[in-house]
Amino acid sequence: MGKGQQGQVVTRVGRDAAYSWDEIKKHNSRYDKWLVIENGVYDVTRWMTKHPGGFKVLSHYGGEDATEAFVAFHPDKSLVRKYMKPLCIGTLEDNSPKSELVTDMEALRVKAEGMGLFKANMWFYAAYFGHILAAEVLAWLLLWYFGVGWVPYLLATVLLTIEQAQSSWFLHDLGHLSVFRKSRWNHLLQYFTTGALKGASSHWWNYRHYQHHAKPNIIRKDPDIKMPYLFVLGDKQPVTWGTNKRKYFLPFNYQQIYFFFTLPPLLMPLYFHLEYFAHVIRKRLWKDLAWMCVFFIKHALLFGPLLGGFGLFFNYMFVKFLESNWFVWTSQMNHIPMQIDHDQHKEWLPAQLQATCDVESSFFNDWFTGHLNFQIEHHLFPTMPRHNLYKIVPDVKALCKKHNIRHQTKSLSQAFADIIRSLKHSGELWYDAYYHT
Repeated sequence: MGKGQQGQVVTRVGRDAAYSWDEIKKHNSRYDKWLVIENGVYDVTRWMTKHPGGFKVLSHYGGEDATEAFVAFHPDKSLVRKYMKPLCIGTLEDNSPKSELVTDMEALRVKAEGMGLFKANMWFYAAYFGHILAAEVLAWLLLWYFGVGWVPYLLATVLLTIEQAQSSWFLHDLGHLSVFRKSRWNHLLQYFTTGALKGASSHWWNYRHYQHHAKPNIIRKDPDIKMPYLFVLGDKQPVTWGTNKRKYFLPFNYQQIYFFFTLPPLLMPLYFHLEYFAHVIRKRLWKDLAWMCVFFIKHALLFGPLLGGFGLFFNYMFVKFLESNWFVWTSQMNHIPMQIDHDQHKEWLPAQLQATCDVESSFFNDWFTGHLNFQIEHHLFPTMPRHNLYKIVPDVKALCKKHNIRHQTKSLSQAFADIIRSLKHSGELWYDAYYHT
């Protein structure tokens, strides 16, 4: 017998050791992280900084069972398990039976695999990637052939905005390893799409987005809801901030109004530019920086001679302004109106359902949102190719109904309107707590 770091008695030592949950939960500090996957106990303290999904994804599961997240994020689990072996320090001692909710979710995944829903249709993605490249080529041809008059200029701007927005949805597919069977090919094409087509960093995107999927709408863990000084979100954060008399510079009870002039138009032209350049320099991601430079050089060579120096810069920022509005409304309609709370350590299904909702399917909605209108199904099965998400919806709804979990589907207009309603409600909660407590 041996002892853990806190004096907890362990039944055995070495990889045959068995640890209780009380012991595992103690190892959740910055420099000491344990977690459980498939009843194995793993010390990921040193591995966190090498983790392809970023160290914070593992850190967010410190002292917890990360099995469901592990299964959801990794398409090739047998390969990943080989890398996990050196990190295994023992097994879980109190191995209680799985809940019915967890076993039902596992059964649904097995059914989806049997239906072939995790196999990508390469013709779909080839056509999709082709229409992205075609948009940029057509934009250049319009300006080259017709000149920079208002009509060709505006048409070219619309095409470049489509190219940028649809590239965002495509790099999202690649980041989730849902296009190619081999992870390497997904990563390579993501570098090209994120860097050469958008001038952004793949590492920065993965670092942020994997956290969002691991702990959606969880305060201090989901970077997509970290909006300091600008907005209060959900039901609990506004009350906490109001009670503690946190006002900063903006009156949060008017956030549903100034939202239109801040987040949608400024996220990409201002904040994201600063963030991903700071990210690649701080972490010395020279490969990402090289791919980003490819975009700006290519863009200057293609459109600089047609638009001139100032015209090139203005058009680039104008496109980013339009794309930013498209991206913010689409990405936030599924999350801001949903529950935002501290981590309650729920199972995968309720944790994802409380933070997401669906939007009705149509040809336009599917294209416009990059199939993120199937946000529930995407969060439950992030590696499932987007064109198959609709096929699993009836089974997900049946599972939710069985366990009395709400599955919400809205129209696109209602989803957009709910962003404003949610911001107004949260602002009122803050106002009442700030001035009446």
